[in-house]
Amino acid sequence: MKNKQNLIKKAKNIKLLACDVDGVLTRGEMIVLNSGEEIKIWNIKDGMGYHELSNIFPKIKTAWITGRQSVQVEKRAKDMNIDYIIQKCMNKKPALETILEENNFQPSEAAYIGDDIVDIPVLKIAGFSVCPLNACEDVKKYVKYVSVFNGGEGVVREVIELIMKAKGEWEKSLEKYK
Repeated sequence: MKNKQNLIKKAKNIKLLACDVDGVLTRGEMIVLNSGEEIKIWNIKDGMGYHELSNIFPKIKTAWITGRQSVQVEKRAKDMNIDYIIQKCMNKKPALETILEENNFQPSEAAYIGDDIVDIPVLKIAGFSVCPLNACEDVKKYVKYVSVFNGGEGVVREVIELIMKAKGEWEKSLEKYK
């Protein structure tokens, strides 16, 4: 998005932060052990971002909508106090619409971060659509902002900071640590 004022306006309006998991919260890689257990690597900065968001804006809802099913995702979502975790969901648009409806939110009040073509329908309706720098090129055509970070390297943290700064609350978060 070239117009920074428009970006700030969209971020200021956010009441729901939703995202994909693999390729956004992780680098899109996984280790599968002989037992079948999956191992994912999570970015700690994203975790700190969720922590600060929930402390300053507990009314902002959070959601993870992913096409895969993983026990690790369930555990991490619980650790991060994610409000909605929807797994094994390849048709993400109805999932997002249900969350919006349950909370009486408009699509313009939703941020969505996605990295692959399965995310395009959701990115098209979200008021603030974002993708990682290394998202596939087809996805970049449908977002309002391309992150400066690759997936799994702090994309969600960047978006959380944008939202909190747009709402004038990032400094409040920083004050606790000064």
